[in-house]
Amino acid sequence: MPGATLSPWTMSYFATALVCLVAGLALTISGFGYPSAPIDDPASLVIVHLIAIGWLGLLFAGSLLQFVPVIASRQLLSPHLALPALLMTMVGLLLLLTGFLGLADIVPLWTWTLPVSGLLLTLAFAGLCWMVAGTLAAARPYSLPAKFVALGCVPLIATVLVGLLFALSLSGLTDDPHLAKLLLSAGPAHAYLGLFGWMTITAIGVSYRLLTMFLLSPERTRRTSRAIGWLVVAALATASSGIFLDGTGLTADWPLHLAIALSGLAALLYAIDVHLIFRERKRKSVELNVMASLVAVGMLVFCFVLFAVSIVIGNLPEMVMPVAYLFTFGWLTGLGLGQLHKIVAFMTWLEFYGPVLGRTVVPRVQDLVNERRASAWFWLYFTATATATAVLILDMPDMFRAVTLAQLAAVCALAFEFIQARRLAMVPAATVLPSAVAARRLILPSFNGRSR
Repeated sequence: MPGATLSPWTMSYFATALVCLVAGLALTISGFGYPSAPIDDPASLVIVHLIAIGWLGLLFAGSLLQFVPVIASRQLLSPHLALPALLMTMVGLLLLLTGFLGLADIVPLWTWTLPVSGLLLTLAFAGLCWMVAGTLAAARPYSLPAKFVALGCVPLIATVLVGLLFALSLSGLTDDPHLAKLLLSAGPAHAYLGLFGWMTITAIGVSYRLLTMFLLSPERTRRTSRAIGWLVVAALATASSGIFLDGTGLTADWPLHLAIALSGLAALLYAIDVHLIFRERKRKSVELNVMASLVAVGMLVFCFVLFAVSIVIGNLPEMVMPVAYLFTFGWLTGLGLGQLHKIVAFMTWLEFYGPVLGRTVVPRVQDLVNERRASAWFWLYFTATATATAVLILDMPDMFRAVTLAQLAAVCALAFEFIQARRLAMVPAATVLPSAVAARRLILPSFNGRSR
């Protein structure tokens, strides 16, 4: 793809994200935070933000640094901001978690940690949006994936700004009654704008390109795809209006419920699009990353089915957290782990074998991974995630922690598979590079990022 480059810091983003995922699951297993404590308890907020910012935020940021140039067919704007954004995210997250631990009386409370963390995270994600939106704005005509990724930047900024207001309020640096009234009921909308508004919309856009590329399917804009775009715009506008109504004192749940309903319809149409892409594929053999993505899409649709059923039977408050858990770990995390299995191998192949392509025997990308072994770990992960959702619905916290242990085992095993791919541990002997070439760093940049 013209202009596409290897981002030197993408692997660093991925490695840090995986560490945060492992840490979040380990804390859950230990009984720290939800479900042993309410979801709005400071201890629970530690795990929530460790997963939302540390795992998913860095995962999506690293992915965008690599794939936005592919989507736009041009080099990334201001690539030098990638490292400062990563460092500010890491420091901001650590300060944010320290602030929550202080509110939970686990460590001394330093009031400055929360506003400083909010400022650092705002700057970090603003830098990400600058790189992403600036790169896409210069690419014309705009492709379908580009439109979705650009749209996702809007709720990202909204999520970060609302989070900054939360940090200022929780730190006690401001006691504005209007701000307190706004934030009192803005938590669900804050989560919605982040998990669906940014991450899901971005995932939809990127997956349109990745699935067609990996399956050799024709890339086309369908009427369902356009309908998804308008539905998510309407959903974001409705959710935002709910925050505005809360700020004026007209508290109401219907805007967020309507936004979720519109999102559910968009998810259903997206599943139909994915089915059409799969059916029109020219590549008959389906790799593991695609199969994992299909399972994740199925869990996305099932999330909205559960939400609709809970409204019909009248137990929505009890179902919110199980649905949110399935959405986070079944859809977003399942999709992320599935694509990482391919992305890590693909980027490693480009990094190590791209420069010598045509001059020596090189392996296939599939030769860098062991799909048969990794498929068992994906099966364990998705089974554990579905089971964890079920036991949350049944209110069995002890069983939930036991099932989370299986999730953690699967994630650690998959992380090991990614490391093996980076180390070229599974390539055929005839294609093993000399040790001087193969001894590259696992997560730090070892190439200059020029086009391969």
